[in-house]
Amino acid sequence: MTRRRWIAEHWDEATATIIGAQAEHMARVLRAQPGTEADVVAGGHVFHAQVVAVSPKEVRFNLVAELEADPALPVTLVLAIYKFDHMEWALEKATELGVAGIAPVIAKRTEKYLALAADKRAERWRRIVHESAQQSRRSDVPILYDPAPLSARVRAASAATRIVLAEQERTTTLRNALDEAIAASESEMPSLEIAIGPEGGWAPEEEALFDANGWRATSLGPRILRAETAAIAAMAVVASCLE
Repeated sequence: MTRRRWIAEHWDEATATIIGAQAEHMARVLRAQPGTEADVVAGGHVFHAQVVAVSPKEVRFNLVAELEADPALPVTLVLAIYKFDHMEWALEKATELGVAGIAPVIAKRTEKYLALAADKRAERWRRIVHESAQQSRRSDVPILYDPAPLSARVRAASAATRIVLAEQERTTTLRNALDEAIAASESEMPSLEIAIGPEGGWAPEEEALFDANGWRATSLGPRILRAETAAIAAMAVVASCLE
């Protein structure tokens, strides 16, 4: 039987602890007892663990042995903020597909009320990412950056290969750009940053901003995709190239 996997809030070399909703579910719903076995993610590693103390507020484990785990894909998605229900679906699925980080940004065509509500929404987004990482049995939780203006993210220094999905691009596909990045990195896996626009796409001045700061424009093909579909398609292409 596959053991349940939990993501620890606190840990040291020999023990780990879950609190809050995770602990309450394990104590009240699963009725865990001392001796119950589980897999626990602590500090980016996965351990075979055993429960040593249970309460609805806290469950403590002894870490028995480290297990092999697949690392996250070295990609950060830069997502222009769009309708929250659609965006949350993209966050969940990108986490399942192995994204390492997600940076929500406010673009020119981000609706004003969404931009104003983004900071308050960020904690909910972090919970969604956390729960999705647990459900998909990841060994880590993607970083969810604080929402920021697009210009700040585009201009920020980065060692990653930086790619923007652009509707007007017709000659260079995302797959082409990834193949070139992999060839250039030789034996190492390239670090990637991929920007995906809002509903309505990037404004012309934003396209110029990407170009001026060294981002490479690429395409997912001739079809016009919804923003959340583009995020999932981009992660699937990355996974097919890197895994």
